[in-house]
Amino acid sequence: MLERLASGLGLRLDQDAKYKGLVGRRSGAGDELFLVLPQTYMNRSGQSVVPLARFYRITPAETLVVHDELDLLPGVARLKQGGGIAGHNGLRDIAAQFGVPDFWRLRLGIGHPGDRNRVADWVLSSPPPGDREAIEAAIERSLAVMPRIIAGDMQAAMLDLHGVARPPKTVAKAPAGAPAKDSPNPKPARAAPKGE
Repeated sequence: MLERLASGLGLRLDQDAKYKGLVGRRSGAGDELFLVLPQTYMNRSGQSVVPLARFYRITPAETLVVHDELDLLPGVARLKQGGGIAGHNGLRDIAAQFGVPDFWRLRLGIGHPGDRNRVADWVLSSPPPGDREAIEAAIERSLAVMPRIIAGDMQAAMLDLHGVARPPKTVAKAPAGAPAKDSPNPKPARAAPKGE
């Protein structure tokens, strides 16, 4: 996803030994954007991400980490800030290096193999064709909301990505004594927790 994002923004990802990763940078209009693709082991991702963030004074709340998520079905993409680590060693290392877990996460579902003893092989293997198509579709939807994320409009990005209908800008009031209608906004779908 990061490589596609860089390409869409016209950025090159170049090896940067100082930050142990491939780094792309865009400056302009009083702001900067950095893309970092760690070249460390996944469970040492914080050694790439956090030194760059500290050097350029990027706070955890201004950082977005894109990662695979076992607890979401293939094809599901969710954006959230902070929260638990859910056994993801890359997230654990980034949170440990930052000292807080308050960074944003873009979680791309890959599904769970159903047996925790098979997780390592699952995440290191190519997904089945149907799952790959669903994951690719989630990446495309995620790329579509990146302009909002880059602009800092995280709420709008979440609504778009999660498929939540936005409330109308103006709401007509019901006549006095008329029964209230239920909200037309659907709740976002979520993957069932493990074991359900």
